[in-house]
Amino acid sequence: MTMLGVKTLVIILFLQAMFVSMVTEAASANKVKRVKPPKPVKPVQEILTCKSRKSRCFMKRIKCPVECPKVKPKNPKDKACFLDCYSPKCEAVCKSRKPNCNGPGAACYDPRFIGGDGIVFYFHGKSNEHFSLISDTDLQINARFIGLRPEGRTRDYTWIQALGLKFGHHNFTLEATRTQKWDDDVDHLKLSYDGKELFIPEGHSSEWNSPEGDVQVERTATSNSVTVTIPDHAEISVNVIPVSEEDSKIHNYQIPTNDSFAHLEVQFRFFGLSSKVEGILGRTYRPDFENPAKQGVAMPVVGGDDKYKTSSLLAADCALCVFSPNEIKDEHGSPIMKFGMLDCTGGGNGITCKK
Repeated sequence: MTMLGVKTLVIILFLQAMFVSMVTEAASANKVKRVKPPKPVKPVQEILTCKSRKSRCFMKRIKCPVECPKVKPKNPKDKACFLDCYSPKCEAVCKSRKPNCNGPGAACYDPRFIGGDGIVFYFHGKSNEHFSLISDTDLQINARFIGLRPEGRTRDYTWIQALGLKFGHHNFTLEATRTQKWDDDVDHLKLSYDGKELFIPEGHSSEWNSPEGDVQVERTATSNSVTVTIPDHAEISVNVIPVSEEDSKIHNYQIPTNDSFAHLEVQFRFFGLSSKVEGILGRTYRPDFENPAKQGVAMPVVGGDDKYKTSSLLAADCALCVFSPNEIKDEHGSPIMKFGMLDCTGGGNGITCKK
């Protein structure tokens, strides 16, 4: 091979090497580096404890589920961690902070109740009158009904507009204020404790506690939703809503244009009711109560207007009322029912509850 041929071969090899190097560098520059995604941060699960000596869960440390790690979630739509201190399971569960109208202890709509026995029934009462929902020796809960009677009707359409609570020697009231046109952004709740009106700042988780610690009120939404807790007695979830135009058309309520009929959706949880508890709803928690509601009908109506009518929102003077704050409660009374363990599904008269 001549000298010229050798030089030519060297140049070709050199250029080939440069080309390979350039391709390699280009490929390296375009190569996508695989970055491992950060591990998800596990939410801190709160630890709850029951402080009531009457509870089977007394002083046990119970962790909230991962699905609802907080008792008071920042997002009002998230489910909250709840510990039922009177459940034999002693476990924390997830639940909505607003009333479940298909759960035990519910009082919603044209009042439709779900009793402690899991049976659905209606109690219509009368407009602008008061009736006892719960009457026990140390707890009285009354409701004020509002409503209207269109021409041709034989009874009033009614809704629960206010609740009046008596416990010990204290009173608490909660009512939906009347409004011509409903606005979700306006608060329609009015509260009072021992006759003095309460002002709780609007905003999720805003709360008020009585000086003696016997009542706590917490907002569960920016407005129109609260949970009222009376330790060792009851927890009451409340939501204020109007009668919608759709419902008015479906049921022929004939709601006038100058009143939205703001009313309450309510769900009660009771702790330590006696075996002698009375009231439209209270009697359904008695172990010996036989519910007269006819099953299988579209609207099983239960009467009792004459037995449970009271003279005012805070009166305990119905024919069967047993409220007597000075009386020592029978600690051996039946613990009634493990209502916290009832599972209710379905809708309307198709609701069924089972343990």
